[in-house]
Amino acid sequence: MTGDGGHEPWRAAPAGALAEPWRDPEEADLLRRIAEAEATLVDAEVALETLRVHVDRFAHAHHERLGPLYQRIDELDALIAEAVAARSGDPADVRRAWEARALVDDLPDLDEFLARAAGGSGGAAGGGASAPPAAEAPGPVRPSKQAQRRYRELARMAHPDLARDPDDERRRSAFMARVNEAYARGDVAELERLAGLWREGGAAAAGGEEPAGGAPAGGPAPWAGTSRALMERLEWLVRRIDAVDRSYRELSAGPIGELLALAPDDPDGLLLELADTLLAQVRERERRLAELLATP
Repeated sequence: MTGDGGHEPWRAAPAGALAEPWRDPEEADLLRRIAEAEATLVDAEVALETLRVHVDRFAHAHHERLGPLYQRIDELDALIAEAVAARSGDPADVRRAWEARALVDDLPDLDEFLARAAGGSGGAAGGGASAPPAAEAPGPVRPSKQAQRRYRELARMAHPDLARDPDDERRRSAFMARVNEAYARGDVAELERLAGLWREGGAAAAGGEEPAGGAPAGGPAPWAGTSRALMERLEWLVRRIDAVDRSYRELSAGPIGELLALAPDDPDGLLLELADTLLAQVRERERRLAELLATP
């Protein structure tokens, strides 16, 4: 008790020990819940960014590796339709051939189309047995385990949602942009270098700033201090977690996300399986075209 009857803002301490500052139990509980929510949010953001990188890389690999096969199938479908139209002369077959050719290239001039049909589909005989053009295979869809591990570690340390003030958020955002770019490339060396920068200078490493050494001083967050401010921070975190989870579900439900879900542990193997399926379709169409061209 103080001389004026008030209470000291610390708990009683044994003789010779430092007094322990008093803390409102409600505020302590809010701080604990905020820390848990921040950890949950960062994990959700990391999962979303990881999925986004995997979707982008899978879409690129899908286009580079399978695109020529899809193009070959469309070309063979057009050649088959044109051969059928040339044999039957049926207006419906001619229309179908015209539509099939439109999928492959720009609509041809009518005289060119009729000449192609009358000539037995132009260069089909020579092209029917040709292999689809080979595309240079990109790197693996999923970055290495080492890159994934280092990326998660960096994101949990440097994520902008952990910023203490607007300047800290700006620096963290710039730094995480570099981290995301390195992870998208699967560049383990760059991720290691960025981790070293963070250890030396924290958020100041972003944007090319010279690290001052050691972790950033930090300081109290702008939302700390009152129960109302703490509750607003917690409510914002809950809304943000919901939004990130929703984005994750939407991305997972997209065409590429659904493909990835078929083989989450081996997306490159899935691409090989799809390529085998498309090659079988190419061979079947080439056989069908050869039969049409061989029949008088």
